[in-house]
Amino acid sequence: MAEITKSEVLNAFKKIEDKNLNVNLLTLNSIKTVETKVNDFVVNVVLPVPPAAVTDELKNKFVDILKSNFGRLEKVKVNIETKVTSHKDEKKERLLPGVKNTIAVASGKGGVGKSTVAVNLAVALARDGAKVGLIDADIYGPSIPLMLGINEKPKVYQNPKSAKMLPLENFGIKLMSIGFLVDDGTPVIWRGPMASGAVKQFMTDVEWEELDYLVFDMPPGTGDIQLTLVQTIPLTGAIIVTTPQEVSLIDARKGLKMFNRVNVPVLGIVENMSFFIAPDTGKQYDIFGTGGGENLAKELEVPFLGGIPINSKIRIGGDQGIPMAFDNPDSDYAKTMQEVARKVATEINLRNLNDTNVEIILGDE
Repeated sequence: MAEITKSEVLNAFKKIEDKNLNVNLLTLNSIKTVETKVNDFVVNVVLPVPPAAVTDELKNKFVDILKSNFGRLEKVKVNIETKVTSHKDEKKERLLPGVKNTIAVASGKGGVGKSTVAVNLAVALARDGAKVGLIDADIYGPSIPLMLGINEKPKVYQNPKSAKMLPLENFGIKLMSIGFLVDDGTPVIWRGPMASGAVKQFMTDVEWEELDYLVFDMPPGTGDIQLTLVQTIPLTGAIIVTTPQEVSLIDARKGLKMFNRVNVPVLGIVENMSFFIAPDTGKQYDIFGTGGGENLAKELEVPFLGGIPINSKIRIGGDQGIPMAFDNPDSDYAKTMQEVARKVATEINLRNLNDTNVEIILGDE
């Protein structure tokens, strides 16, 4: 039997259609080995997708596409490993040596649900098997302690070189916030350099260890503190949160242009409060308008990551410290957040793979 090459296998895999796999992520390096023994055919492939995305359905598609393209095969086996690509950046390696990717969740204005999106995005990434951290970079309005149900203070341990704080953990993610360090009700009255200095300490003086993603819940707006932070944090990319209404879209546009100005890639736009489904009738109401976030994404040529509905349980979960993406994983909201998280992971992988400085790291490493 003629030898089947890696290129032929890759061309076959490129024909697969599955919502959990963007075939543009597949390269020749994705095919680790191709083994042919009589009529047995074994392919070992590495996919830049979350472990949870490798469903039985996707595995079967890999096998079926090989059988359909190479009809002479009798026994086909595809072994799949998953990986997270790592953003190569000198500043990131210096400040966050164990962190592969950093994500800013930002908004041009307050009140659009940015922190809710940041929290549930982090939880959704963790539910897919990633190692995730979350920094509350909104120094003046820290909400992460309440939204994740933590009122402890981080512990400090002394290593041979320096003292470091241990991040608190809940719902599978590591956390740090100024809210853990100040008393409830005490305002943080700092000038911009002090606030950005605190966020930098959250990067350098916290023992994050190995993380696939470190999410930053940014303060709203595009002023001095936001500009200082985006220049301080070595970001892989940013997500802009908006609502459908025009007043929010105007500010979201400004926020996106701020990231463009400092050369931070925008991974996409999330539209929060997209619509409301009446629980008694199931009728959809577009309270704040419709299509605004998606139209803005098209206008500015960035991905539209998804529209998140209004649901009172989201507010209740935030107030009670139990993210809905964790507490009710079968809800439409949680499923939407899971889709958003996977699109974010895909965008990061695409950008990293197109970067000549990218380093590919297997998930087990």
